[in-house]
Amino acid sequence: MKTRITELFGIQHPIIQGGMHFVGLADLAAAVSNAGGLGTITGLTQRTPADLANEIARCHDMTDKPFAVNLTFLPTVNAPDYPGYIKAIIEGGVKFVETAGRSPEQYMPALKDAGIKVIHKCTSVRHSLKAQAIGCDAVSVDGFECGGHPGEDDIPNMILLPRAAEELEIPFVASGGMADARSLVAALALGAEGMNMGTRFIATQEAPVHDNVKQAIVAASELDTRLVMRPLRNTERVLNNAAVERIIEKEKRLGKDLQFSDIIDEVAGVYPRIMQEGDMEIGAWSCGMVAGLIHDVPTCEQLISGIMRDADDLIRQRLAGFL
Repeated sequence: MKTRITELFGIQHPIIQGGMHFVGLADLAAAVSNAGGLGTITGLTQRTPADLANEIARCHDMTDKPFAVNLTFLPTVNAPDYPGYIKAIIEGGVKFVETAGRSPEQYMPALKDAGIKVIHKCTSVRHSLKAQAIGCDAVSVDGFECGGHPGEDDIPNMILLPRAAEELEIPFVASGGMADARSLVAALALGAEGMNMGTRFIATQEAPVHDNVKQAIVAASELDTRLVMRPLRNTERVLNNAAVERIIEKEKRLGKDLQFSDIIDEVAGVYPRIMQEGDMEIGAWSCGMVAGLIHDVPTCEQLISGIMRDADDLIRQRLAGFL
């Protein structure tokens, strides 16, 4: 399948693995890229630029295919060493960067001067247009269904994707609620040039996370996610657990008086204990509603090849059969 996204990134299939904290390590990124998609290393999971450089080198050892690095720009007083991370990306020979969070505008000159293609994750059409205006090469349009931060507009992909298609000139992929061939074909019909999957890639054999995490996704239904931190205008979709219930109780009790410090124990520094140690009740972790469509833990090759085979069948048989 050829789309503007496969052409832009030099990949076989229009499937991107999104950056995920303590999930997007070289092991998963290489497996996705080897299967014909675009794997992504999560930059800020690496504590220092030197650590990121080592992870990039490790990924090169496992694949000769293109892969990306995710850089999330956080609204913090003590920002990470973004110039250092960008230097590691450039010197590591990475040609694709997925940006997220705040606008990457101030870092675009360094990335573009190095010949790096940038795809920015957006939760609205207006942010997508801003990404286009500052020189991003593509956009990952993230609907309300997504795990992690869906923004504050609450627009699902059945509306958001065609709106993006109406407004954007640069190519975009659908993100949020993407799991299988049906997701891909629907995204293409709505104007996207491919799809970005996060939660679905956590439940793969190569994902470097504890099996408890994978089994929690398989066991979950589409009803098992919750939105937290909405009073702080930092809404996050997470899988429900004891910690999430504590956050929700505090949000109800404190209302507009809620401070980040009130929930810090449930949201800060919990990812290593969840993803690496499998402590499923210790804190909140990002998970999409798409968990309801995930019923197994395949290899990345099995997942991606199955999606592409079934997409071909959907297009050639089911959809063509209606004509």
